[in-house]
Amino acid sequence: MRCLMLIFCCALAFSSIAEAAEGRVLKVLPQFLDEKGRSSLTPSLYDRDAYQAQLRRNPSKRSGLRFAVQWKAKVPATETLLLRVEIRGVAAADPTKTTVKEVPLQPHRWFSHWANVTLSKEEYQKLGEVTAWRVTLLDGQTVLAVQQSFLW
Repeated sequence: MRCLMLIFCCALAFSSIAEAAEGRVLKVLPQFLDEKGRSSLTPSLYDRDAYQAQLRRNPSKRSGLRFAVQWKAKVPATETLLLRVEIRGVAAADPTKTTVKEVPLQPHRWFSHWANVTLSKEEYQKLGEVTAWRVTLLDGQTVLAVQQSFLW
């Protein structure tokens, strides 16, 4: 009986070593930035949404775009995570332009985390009006999670 318990405990201890990587993209918030690089004037979520509506109505006040991505991954500490954001826009010169931005992430085992992917003023102007986006969480070459806009 003790031998059986010992085998069970060893199997349980080594099961966490052999577990596969898993991850999720929980939330993606595309946010316009003003001339000073702000997405909101105050920390209030209500004010942020009101300011985003104001920037949406006045394209001349925009200076860039930021994607705030909430993600969660359970991977070994030695793995390298990558967050890839693909953005499609409609510019006057090129009707379907796609930009890809990648950000390396530090793996965390517990809780979710936020990462920001920012398009500079020049990148945003070249891209034009954003029509669709796709966010991919990668572990090396393995896709852990994907979230995309409706029009992707």
